[in-house]
Amino acid sequence: MASLSARGIYKRYPGGVTAVSDFTMNIKDKEFIVFVGPSGCGKSTTLRMIAGLEEISEGELFIGDRLVNDVAPKDRDIAMVFQNYALYPHMTVFDNMAFGLKLRKVPKDQIKKLVEEAAQILDISHLLDRKPKALSGGQRQRVALGRAIVRDPQVFLLDEPLSNLDAKLRAQMRTELSKLHKKLGTTFIYVTHDQTEAMTMGDRIVVMKDGYIQQIDSPINLYDSPCNKFVAGFIGSPQMNFVNAKLIMQDGKYAVEFGSDDSKNGRGRKFYVELPASKADNDSLKYYVDKEVIMGIRPENIHDEEMYLSAAKTGIIEADVDVTEMLGAETFLYITCEGIPLTARVSPRCTARPGDTIKLAIDANKVHLFDPSDEHALLS
Repeated sequence: MASLSARGIYKRYPGGVTAVSDFTMNIKDKEFIVFVGPSGCGKSTTLRMIAGLEEISEGELFIGDRLVNDVAPKDRDIAMVFQNYALYPHMTVFDNMAFGLKLRKVPKDQIKKLVEEAAQILDISHLLDRKPKALSGGQRQRVALGRAIVRDPQVFLLDEPLSNLDAKLRAQMRTELSKLHKKLGTTFIYVTHDQTEAMTMGDRIVVMKDGYIQQIDSPINLYDSPCNKFVAGFIGSPQMNFVNAKLIMQDGKYAVEFGSDDSKNGRGRKFYVELPASKADNDSLKYYVDKEVIMGIRPENIHDEEMYLSAAKTGIIEADVDVTEMLGAETFLYITCEGIPLTARVSPRCTARPGDTIKLAIDANKVHLFDPSDEHALLS
């Protein structure tokens, strides 16, 4: 098994295009790391540089204590699982899994032992005589994983391996991959654009945008303490609500003011969320008083229950309900407050319907603030 260290890695293409910039991080032995970000953010390019399928333009990559910049992919002791499975259609499952071992001239009895052990781990022992066209998408993905497992690599690289599966199977395979990681005790580096996969599987998550690392942290820290607006909006589903607001002092306390001054229809009004002492104890806030800020609040922190409305001294808003989505265990309300679109995740007992005007309470303890100019977090 092995740790991995990337030090100031860049990927530049002809014509001046830089796909990855200053990628630096240390991955511990046996860690499950997830690279996440929108399409074109550089996550797959970074994975391919680790695999040796893309040349590193600048920087150093170590697997264990070995510099591997100029080491061929086959000699890096890594195994890669691709999005499209990359199985040989004319070969049986057994032969697909055994192919790499045969190339290494591993003895036949050992190949049989390794393939059967991997098949048992993945619950595909009954499929070894079939060909890929006779398998479902989930079974094909297990075969691709099995082909990687038999090689017993130091590092597993997985490039969006579940994106071709349907939603139910994807959820099942997420669990299977997490179990597999614990069983094998190997370093996993996993690329996805799906933040649900990232949050449920990773020990740590690397959030990327435009080729740059935005934040590296545990799932819970990314969710609760995003370093900027991009991370805050990317992690979480439905995404965080963002409101253009102003930071003010009200009765000697910091408060966030937002809403509308347009009173020609008689409904223009301002709303206030007073920051609790735990959040107000921040020296940098004084520089933003009477200035524009961006307030962030997650949908589950906007409440319709009476217990929140009666307890809240500030942060109570009135909003028009545009759409309701009842999902059984919860309801999503898509609402408009003084022209500001918001999403609230509320109890399934909520009776609000499109066209209703309702009161909601914003949980001041869960408010995030961001600088409008560079979008870094002022508090979270």
